[in-house]
Amino acid sequence: MQGRDEELRRIELMLADALHGQSGALLLHGEAGIGKTALLEHAAARAQGLRVLRVEGIESEMELGFSGLHQLVLPILQVLDRLPAPQARALRSVFGLVDAPVRDRLTVALATLSVLAEAAADTPLLCLVDDLQWLDQPSVDVLAFAARRLSAEGVAMLFAARGDSPGSTARALPTLHVTGIDRTTAAALLPGLAPHVAEQIIDQAQGNPLALRELSAALTPAQRSGQLGPLVLPEAPSALPSRLQEALTERVRRLPEATRRILTVTAADDTGDLTVVLAAAARCGGSVDDLTPAEQAGLLAVSGAGLRFGHPLVRFAAYRHVPLAERIAAHRALAETLDGAGHAHRRAWHLAAAATGPDEQVAAELERVAEWAGSRQAMASASAAYERAAQLTADPALRARLLIGAAQRASEAGQDERCGALADQVPQPLQDPGMAADFARVRAVVELGFGSPARAARILAEGADATAAERPDKLPVLLTDALHAAFAAGNAALIAQIAARAPGLPVLAVPVHVFADAAATRRNDGDAAADGVPAAPAAPALRGARQPLAELVTACDRAEVSLMDRLMTGHYCHLLADHATAHRVASAAVAHCRDRGVGGWLPTTLHLLAQVELALGRRDDAHSHAAEALRLADYYDLDHRVAHLRALLAVLAAARGEEDRTRELAHRALEYTRPRGVGRGTADALWALGLLDLGSGQGQRALDRLEAAQDAAGHPLMARHLLPDLVEAAVRAGRPERAKAPAKALAACADALRQPAVGAQSRRCRALIGPDSRAEEHYLAALDLHPIDDSFERARTELLYGEWLRRQRRKLDARDRLRAALERFDRVGAQPWVRRARTELRAAGGHHDPTLAPNSPIARLSPQEREVAWLAATGATNREIATQLLLSPRTVGHHLYRAFPKLGISSRTQLADVLGG
Repeated sequence: MQGRDEELRRIELMLADALHGQSGALLLHGEAGIGKTALLEHAAARAQGLRVLRVEGIESEMELGFSGLHQLVLPILQVLDRLPAPQARALRSVFGLVDAPVRDRLTVALATLSVLAEAAADTPLLCLVDDLQWLDQPSVDVLAFAARRLSAEGVAMLFAARGDSPGSTARALPTLHVTGIDRTTAAALLPGLAPHVAEQIIDQAQGNPLALRELSAALTPAQRSGQLGPLVLPEAPSALPSRLQEALTERVRRLPEATRRILTVTAADDTGDLTVVLAAAARCGGSVDDLTPAEQAGLLAVSGAGLRFGHPLVRFAAYRHVPLAERIAAHRALAETLDGAGHAHRRAWHLAAAATGPDEQVAAELERVAEWAGSRQAMASASAAYERAAQLTADPALRARLLIGAAQRASEAGQDERCGALADQVPQPLQDPGMAADFARVRAVVELGFGSPARAARILAEGADATAAERPDKLPVLLTDALHAAFAAGNAALIAQIAARAPGLPVLAVPVHVFADAAATRRNDGDAAADGVPAAPAAPALRGARQPLAELVTACDRAEVSLMDRLMTGHYCHLLADHATAHRVASAAVAHCRDRGVGGWLPTTLHLLAQVELALGRRDDAHSHAAEALRLADYYDLDHRVAHLRALLAVLAAARGEEDRTRELAHRALEYTRPRGVGRGTADALWALGLLDLGSGQGQRALDRLEAAQDAAGHPLMARHLLPDLVEAAVRAGRPERAKAPAKALAACADALRQPAVGAQSRRCRALIGPDSRAEEHYLAALDLHPIDDSFERARTELLYGEWLRRQRRKLDARDRLRAALERFDRVGAQPWVRRARTELRAAGGHHDPTLAPNSPIARLSPQEREVAWLAATGATNREIATQLLLSPRTVGHHLYRAFPKLGISSRTQLADVLGG
């Protein structure tokens, strides 16, 4: 451990924190042999008072879903009985302990978090994960998920990964780059060498500790003493780890042939089970005695519990640098040994590794492995199994089906780039219409990940056209998916064109009517703007949409309705400003995802719910659901949904005046949405920036932003929520002529939709741009129409009305309106608007006593404490809160422990009263 002061300090701190009940994680990364494994061993040796769990990634076993997680938690499986039943069942399923599918990988991740927290409640834990880059992807995902959310449990998680950059495996973990040691420290590690020999070894090793050891060990006695000249080493330093690997390979080559064979079997095995290795080695003519030379050389450690290589590079040398025939023999021997039902997936992969050409039987076994892994939400492993099965079949049709399955599972695992590569391998043309439909969905996923949602919609629509005659059963899902993508693009013309393909389907009949005026509109492929976007929706067309929409809403009460139909129904209700019905439908869609474990769609349904809650004025609920959705979308690698949610959270932050957060969220959203033509996401992000400018009095800048947002939204109905802000921004910028068109469009929406909230906004805008003689009439009508629980919108009308009254020199009346506006803005935390109202109130000769509307006690808490406190106030248990916020129950308790003193209370029973006040 010489020359490792910083690494040791970080590790010691983590161990001390764990003993005191605090959790922490650290990812060590650096080149092979740099000392990462030695640091993990040091941590294990210093872990007095902690229980040590460990796992090592193995390159040849990367496709065995959850095998790494199983190895890590195997010693603590007894705590599964303490977990919530769905979580315990999920872990038992992925470990093969019960034969049941797992509906959602998030449940597995939460179960992993819970099992570590529960085990740490007995004894603090140190989890060591070596060679993270070779661990199976499902295990990496859930362990990184747990590491990011452990807080007050007493769990230290130490990861090691190869590479100068931690890459995607880091998953936002704290990292530490382990670099080479200096020459003085290196010289101290080379006792007994002639000085000039040591110098050359140091030059060759380039600061790599393992290279120092292995290069010196590879020297003959004559070379060590410096008697031979010139020294038999390359004249120029070679790149590591190749030179190091050569040294390790040379040490393996020196072993007896029987020992090399058993080392190959050990390297090909991932169980580390001595019984398994010896049984397989016996099939190759080996025995336990053949392990002795490898033990004596320090290449292998053998105990009653199992076998471990001295370093991962030794495993690599023992496997890669032997003839192919010996590797095939090792895999065949392991396949014959692992013949039980519990090892079916390992057996299949060993058979696949031993195959040298097409083998339909092995391909069939791998397909079963893929189905098993997919049912356990190990999508990356399922994809790999499908891909390898495709390589082992000579049937072109079967190969195409397997490759499409591999691509589908890759997309579900968040591997969009790999999904595209697999799609490119699918043999064309596809003769089976059903397979062609599935292939269209795969291509659309790739397009959504790397290109334009409008192009994804067109791919799906064209797929529907090609398969409609022979596979009409595929039509609804293809067209509904296409419709959803077109909505994301904000392309009303494309929505209308897609819906026109099957207007008899209720889910398509609604947009046929709603976007009838856009059916002939043509947009370019970039989808950034439209030619001839209609000025206003037609009332008769909207009335025509009511009957099919009513059928959809009624159908949503039936369990057999698809989730996508529920989602689109909620979108339609929201679009037509029937927010009460939209809230009911969206809440049911969220419940559907939660109850059935459809976690991959939960961020999308939560996003819709948050949008509706924002429209209803329920801003705290909207923020809570959008924040939860963002956490989930990030976990599921849904970059498209992440961008939408950042934009929505930016809108909420803008109203509160959180300038830095608004700009960060909005600009990060725009980085994704603008290049890909994601019109609705772009519109929301620009809306947030415009609202921020409007709140701070930057009228012209707000107007420019909001007009750009309107262009991105594409259609007046999809831009309806922007229109009131556009009108106000134009008036405040001194450009009333630019307020007329949006005010007219808003009036048309209000007339067609007949919804009070839209009517209130329209009357407010008419007061702003109309003659003073009718302004008061419009303001009072708007206040009568505003829903009582939409404090923010009502306060904006009160503010504008108060400003108008002050300009009319009716200061007493103005004070009442401005004071009411100020208190409403204060209640919802809209600080820029609070400042505007306070300034206007002073100008009207009034004042505001801040004690009349004090800041909510919740403002004293951190954002995480705030979310926990709100949920606890509803009566939710720590476990329920932990599940919703993706935390452990102990972390929830820790947040409440910190929150109570800030709120001046001593128990959770007091939370509802304090927060309600």
